[in-house]
Amino acid sequence: MTAQRSAETPAGGPDGPGPQDLPSDDLSRLAELHGVATSYQPSADRAVTASATALTLALAALDVDTSTPAAVAAALAARERELRERLLPPTVVCWSGAESEALAGLPPGTRLHIETEQGETRAATDQLPPGVHRLTATAPDGRTAAVHLVVAPPRLPTPTARSYGLLVQLYSLLSRRSWGMGDLGDLAELAAWAGRALGAGFVQVNPLHAAVPGDPTDPSPYRPSSRRFPDPVHLRVEDVPEFAYIEDRARVRALLERAGRLREAVLEKGALIDRDAVWAAKREALELVREVPLGPGRRAAYVDFLAREGEALEDHATWCALAEVYGSDWQRWPERLRDPRSPETARARRELMDRVDFHCRLAWLTDAQLTAAQRVAREAGMPVGIVHDLAVGVHPGGADAWAQQEYLAAGMSVGAPPDAFNARGQDWGLPPWRPDRLAASGYEPYRRLLRALFRYAGALRIDHVMGLFRLWWVPQGQAPTAGTYVRYDAEAMLAILVLEASRAGAVVIGEDLGTVEPGVRERLRSRGVLGTSVLWFERDWDGDGRPLPPESWRADCLATATTHDLPPTAARLTGEHVELRDGLGLSTRPLEQERAEAAADTGEWLEVLSRLGLLRGTDGGYCASREEAEIQAVHRFLLRTPARMVGVWLPDGVGDRRPQNLPGTWDQYPNWRLPIADAAGRPVTLEELAASPRVRALVEVLRDGAARRG
Repeated sequence: MTAQRSAETPAGGPDGPGPQDLPSDDLSRLAELHGVATSYQPSADRAVTASATALTLALAALDVDTSTPAAVAAALAARERELRERLLPPTVVCWSGAESEALAGLPPGTRLHIETEQGETRAATDQLPPGVHRLTATAPDGRTAAVHLVVAPPRLPTPTARSYGLLVQLYSLLSRRSWGMGDLGDLAELAAWAGRALGAGFVQVNPLHAAVPGDPTDPSPYRPSSRRFPDPVHLRVEDVPEFAYIEDRARVRALLERAGRLREAVLEKGALIDRDAVWAAKREALELVREVPLGPGRRAAYVDFLAREGEALEDHATWCALAEVYGSDWQRWPERLRDPRSPETARARRELMDRVDFHCRLAWLTDAQLTAAQRVAREAGMPVGIVHDLAVGVHPGGADAWAQQEYLAAGMSVGAPPDAFNARGQDWGLPPWRPDRLAASGYEPYRRLLRALFRYAGALRIDHVMGLFRLWWVPQGQAPTAGTYVRYDAEAMLAILVLEASRAGAVVIGEDLGTVEPGVRERLRSRGVLGTSVLWFERDWDGDGRPLPPESWRADCLATATTHDLPPTAARLTGEHVELRDGLGLSTRPLEQERAEAAADTGEWLEVLSRLGLLRGTDGGYCASREEAEIQAVHRFLLRTPARMVGVWLPDGVGDRRPQNLPGTWDQYPNWRLPIADAAGRPVTLEELAASPRVRALVEVLRDGAARRG
């Protein structure tokens, strides 16, 4: 996850709050009972106490009154009484084949009534089908509880065979048919080629969630307007069936010429990817597409889509229509329209029905092309197919934040506490879900989100998967250091994840890089969720700190050489990433010191690769340069590990030097706007990638290694 904002001055000093801001015993106890952490450990040997301000503001976001000591005492007494008297929590988890601890703790003689998702009535002794059911418990003393019962398989199946695949930021993958940025047609082409010609098992892409429109639009795919619905900017317009029947052919020709200019500007003239210009052209084309009547079959499919998506789609499309009139931050709209359920909003929806329908249509078309890309991938022989990426949260002014206000913590933002790598902490500008409201709803918005993504995903990568357990809440207007952790019911979050993934037959990959709370990786692995391992970070941190030998790596992971937030492998091998950071003023130490440390780190890995016989020279036709040989050796090493999935950062195949995103920068570096390029910085098209001897040689390393292991 990439930081969006960082603080300059830690509140209360670098080590936490001062004596005047320490929480009282009652406040600490109240916070703990609501899942608000009173301290955190930035390292194993140090604990930092959360400030009273952090606890008070976090509790206020949960509607707990802590305005006075008397209010704290009353809230504490009420919470203790509630927990003492309730029969069951609002959501109960039952793993198939195991007894639920919550149900086992009910008083003897408690009667249970269960209504399944399918509307069937079941006895408590029955074997319940997987799903989210309704459970009513009645105790002998007259207490009752009506709760949600999540029944999930005990774990996701482990992938039966190792697979290797490609990792790419879709917008960066331009073909000769793109309109200035990569699209879903390019994704389908890449998947078909990689599956059929390379034997790849998957293609992983960045989040394709709907962005917040603006001028300019925030290009980060990790701060979307909606995670539930995809962004129509990714549409291949020519693949929409109605496009061929637009009557105004002169406008079509003009649009295609405009698209060609956008494409050539990036590929031939060194321009950055201009998402706004691409969307302006596509939106104009899609307005023309909408004038073409749908055939009976297409109309029926669209109606089915509207019925399936229901209120969530209507809300999303309504926000899009209102944003066209009032701007893309709903918090600045007329007050009567800030409530998605107000009579004024209902009236505006009716008045804007034509625009609401347009945005519903865009969601349908994009969903269809996403589904088609996964179908193409599977038909090409990929056992997994497309791996989609789930961002941590949504933009506070976007569609999901407007439609799901009741589930979001007002006045809070997700981030990260200070640690050894960032003394200021991080604020990502994303409102967190309220754990209490999620539990009370049976995690309905979370379930619907996962279900929507799994419809067209062979696997789902969950960014910052530790967020299923806890998130760092930063009060708005405060420094990230002034935040605190808030816990979620990880058992319920995991159960629903496993339930929805198993229904879809999909793999789940958790991005668990960085500081991870003890026990989290083990719990994820026990439920069949794969982790993420990046070569440069895999060292014996509990021992001598040297590179971890391949046999010591974990098996349940996706192993890669780099990610979108890290330098490409060629840049790391040459040290160019150090020069880049220093040139942008991001280094905290003298350049020579940074160079020496980076060179030592890389040198240790190269020594390991050489000792294992993985670093083969330029003789014998293996590769054209020392750099290419080293990149191949890195991937031979990954194949020596037991990792179940091995990913290749597609730009590594052509020696790209530029990271797609440079954390810590905003406008100093063109984050999320760079096309894939070769070592000289020349953009490389999808067609050129498919014909590249260097790409094929790297993939042959993977193919050969996988065959040997098999």
